[in-house]
Amino acid sequence: MGLKVCHLVLSLILMDLSKWVNGAEQVPCYFIFGDSLWDNGNNNALSTKAKANYPPYGIDFPEGATGRFTNGRNMGDILAQLLGFENFIPSFAHASNAKDQEILRGVNYASGGAGIRNETARNNLGPVISMDMQLQNHQNTASRIAKILGNSKKSAAKHLSKCIYSVGIGNNDYINNYLLPQFYPTNSSYTPDQYATVLIQQYSRQLKTLYNFGARKVALFGLGLIGCTPGSIAMYGNGTSCVEYINNEVQMFNTMLVSLVDELNNNFQDTKFIYVNTSSVSSSIPATVINASPCCEVGNLTANNGVLTCIPSGTACPNRAEHIMWDAAHPTEAAYVMMAERSYKAQLPSDTYPIDIHHLAQLNLTN
Repeated sequence: MGLKVCHLVLSLILMDLSKWVNGAEQVPCYFIFGDSLWDNGNNNALSTKAKANYPPYGIDFPEGATGRFTNGRNMGDILAQLLGFENFIPSFAHASNAKDQEILRGVNYASGGAGIRNETARNNLGPVISMDMQLQNHQNTASRIAKILGNSKKSAAKHLSKCIYSVGIGNNDYINNYLLPQFYPTNSSYTPDQYATVLIQQYSRQLKTLYNFGARKVALFGLGLIGCTPGSIAMYGNGTSCVEYINNEVQMFNTMLVSLVDELNNNFQDTKFIYVNTSSVSSSIPATVINASPCCEVGNLTANNGVLTCIPSGTACPNRAEHIMWDAAHPTEAAYVMMAERSYKAQLPSDTYPIDIHHLAQLNLTN
């Protein structure tokens, strides 16, 4: 199964987002947790190979290479626009210099290479900001918000309960952990089903912590078709088609994540968790085959031990709106637009569960 997408969908890179929103912020704040699909500069100062603060990254972004792992806007940027925010959500790395009003509108904690497990990516890429660490950073933000609102925990809780939270994590627990037995013991310690189970168990604890920190409207993004990325095809496949055993392993996690959404919604009646079916959105695109190879120059994927990023100052393809993959692991801005649209307003019943982000934003939950 190859990656397929139609030119009409990819032309959404040029779309007018005003057709989706009325220009007003639909929620007062938006907090972002996740990995390199969401990172907007949190890894820039880390001694890690998981960085994107150099050309050709950001070739289509107004500020150039900011640490986003794509050519332009990433998933969090586009969702912020769809939610009506005039400005992009600032990274936690820059939050200390941000004005109080900026912090009240949200923070992006995402880190390239980050996983549910704390050891993920560390042995092969270097330090990253794991989900547990991102939650600690959010706790610091919540404390700052309470101070901004007059040292009132009640006011802070009321404010945070109205925010949208997106969490997209788990990809690296496969790409930079389970699939690299030369660096991590998980592959020999767990069957695929067992591994998905332990990941979901830890993720469940983390999401309950997020709830305790005030989150009430939470969008959980499932894992994508990891076996169809150029990196996986080069490292584990025959060089042309998707690696189905990897996609099957990832699907075990996604299936359990849907069940976790039901469990969390049953346990926390004042909260709504939703599931965004990233894998389905990526695979059920109209069938005009486009170039699924990396748009930027990448190194020798079989020898790079999980380093799937662009060569510094390497060339980029000129027809970026016709590519779905930017480097060996990350989508182009054009692909992000498509995925963000369908996450925000589901086009198929399978896109989101039980509701989409647009309806999540409209919910009036009692805190």
